[in-house]
Amino acid sequence: MNKKDIAHIRRQFKADNELLKISDMFTVYVMKESSEIYHHQSQPFEMLDQDQQELFFNNFKKILGGQLDEKLFELKFQRNAVDSSQLILHQGLLSDDVENWKEQMLQIVDKILKSRQYDMDIVITFIRGEYFKPAKRRNDETEESDRDSVYTHPFILCTINSTQEPKKELLFDYMIKEFKYNFVVDPIINLNAPIGGFLFPCFTDNRTDVNRILYSAGKVNEPDHHFIEEVLNGEETLTAKDDKVVFEEIVKDVTRDQLNTATLSNVYEEINRVIEENEEEEAPKLDYKDVERILKHSGITDIQTEQVEAAFQKVIDDNKYEIKASNIVPKYTSKSIKIETKVANVSISPQDLRYVRQINFEGKRYLMIEVEEDTVIDGFTMIPEAFGEKRD
Repeated sequence: MNKKDIAHIRRQFKADNELLKISDMFTVYVMKESSEIYHHQSQPFEMLDQDQQELFFNNFKKILGGQLDEKLFELKFQRNAVDSSQLILHQGLLSDDVENWKEQMLQIVDKILKSRQYDMDIVITFIRGEYFKPAKRRNDETEESDRDSVYTHPFILCTINSTQEPKKELLFDYMIKEFKYNFVVDPIINLNAPIGGFLFPCFTDNRTDVNRILYSAGKVNEPDHHFIEEVLNGEETLTAKDDKVVFEEIVKDVTRDQLNTATLSNVYEEINRVIEENEEEEAPKLDYKDVERILKHSGITDIQTEQVEAAFQKVIDDNKYEIKASNIVPKYTSKSIKIETKVANVSISPQDLRYVRQINFEGKRYLMIEVEEDTVIDGFTMIPEAFGEKRD
């Protein structure tokens, strides 16, 4: 799934929407002390009142929010996994019997509870339904609606939510003019910040892909690897942050950590060009041959294919590994690069990195930034000085 696919299905979670039909909802309450199911209930989603539906719609949107490889991760299922979650979910997806579907979801719950001990009560919610994606846009000439032709995608979505202790409050009763102490013993289910979840299956090129699952982490760049491998039986994955570190270490190894800002700017520019050329397709990935080509186009000519391949093997222990280009330069036009010094911290965009230089002058190092306008510091416009000019 790409970000457009995810954004489209995320927008469908709203009331009275013809493009989304949620049939069944199954909710499980788990106690923290025993890691046992305290209660579970199943009901048609349409039986919830409108306010309840809105709460859950917001919860489902939260699960599908965030950036790919930062909070959302498209995972391949492990082959030949024991007690395969892929098989359990697929059977649940195909089942016409609600009781059978609940049994399949309880198997997933059992795997979740075996994976870790939670330090709070949790609520696990499953829904299954159908997502309809228009196959084409409206044709004004024929007055044909985009709803006349749609792709149909059955799905299961799961959210895991924590609970919070209710607040102790002091209230004032207007009728009897009296202060009252109010204490609610019922725990509050935090639907605004799910701690995990998933969508099965993934949708690729308007086709259902039951060999992949979309996992949602509770925090950015902090996927639960144990949950991924033991509960979902997904293959190991790296975050965008990890991918960037891998690329940095490979380039450092190839260049012997000798890189100036001009060359680094060229590298980012070349990678951004690759991203833009493939904007409508699947996110481009770079193997060692692609990295070699990018480095050579950026001005690093004294490298060999064998060097780059060996660097991949050394850093990631896999010379066949492919790095997502968007993970290396995720925000090309925003100030995503942080330059930190003891004197000052500077934020700059990758596209403007070419205006920055580190230079040596009279035995000292300087950070030089080319600017087209006057520099204003704390409201004062600075007077330009000749380079190296002595100040009184």
